[in-house]
Amino acid sequence: MASILTNSSAMSALSTLRSIASSMESTQNSISTGMKVSKASDNAAYWSISTGMRSDNMALGAVTDALGVGAAKVDTAYAGMESAIDVVKQIKAKVVAANEEGVDKGKIQEEITQLIDQLKSIGSSSSFNGENWLVSDGNATKTVVSGFVRDNNGNVSVKKTDYALDATSLLYTEATPGTIDADSGILNKVGATATVGAVTYTQISVLDLDVENDNLDDALYSVDLALESMTSAGAKLGSLSARIDLQTDFSAKLSDAIEKGVGRLVDADMNEESTRLKALQT
Repeated sequence: MASILTNSSAMSALSTLRSIASSMESTQNSISTGMKVSKASDNAAYWSISTGMRSDNMALGAVTDALGVGAAKVDTAYAGMESAIDVVKQIKAKVVAANEEGVDKGKIQEEITQLIDQLKSIGSSSSFNGENWLVSDGNATKTVVSGFVRDNNGNVSVKKTDYALDATSLLYTEATPGTIDADSGILNKVGATATVGAVTYTQISVLDLDVENDNLDDALYSVDLALESMTSAGAKLGSLSARIDLQTDFSAKLSDAIEKGVGRLVDADMNEESTRLKALQT
């Protein structure tokens, strides 16, 4: 049918041209953004998934940063504990030397006094960003971020690991800054006893050792007991440090996996899009 009012061929050609123009616009957008799904109208389901997962990935990035801060705190405490253990080992050697007949206990005491001052310095200096895990009031529990979790129901949570600051983990306590509390912490603990055979040993403060006046058997018992407790505390810090390192590695791998997964959903195949654009231009 021929009509002077309706040109079907022209309408068909115009429709085809519009379709090509729309496809070219979509293809050019994919090439310029690198994404085949850049807005909800492109694919609502994939856009929703990618938006949520990118949000989780940003949270994982924040967790990784928090893990770095936590690792710094733990590493600082561990370094202080390790240095303190080395000093207490030296004190132990001095106490053993004081048992030798004829030695000048006064000179040995001078060395022990210097080592004790070094212990106090190590304790007060083992601080990161104002937090000291070796010296505090002894009534706190420190936490470090250890993970970010989205469960099967879509609920999100930040996981934390606690580290108790008490008499088994602190070198000593200071309820008043600069003043060491009585009977506090590993180095200033007193009163524990142990009986070996017919001999009873009583724990005295490592920070108040006096080889000239103290019972040397009690002094050696006290130093050895402190070393045992410090080694245990150091092991806890080391375990926590290892846990944080593992979580940091896992967070990095998880972030990469999420990024790749989102890419598979929304990223454009640039070879395919470029070829399609050339075809549409032709």
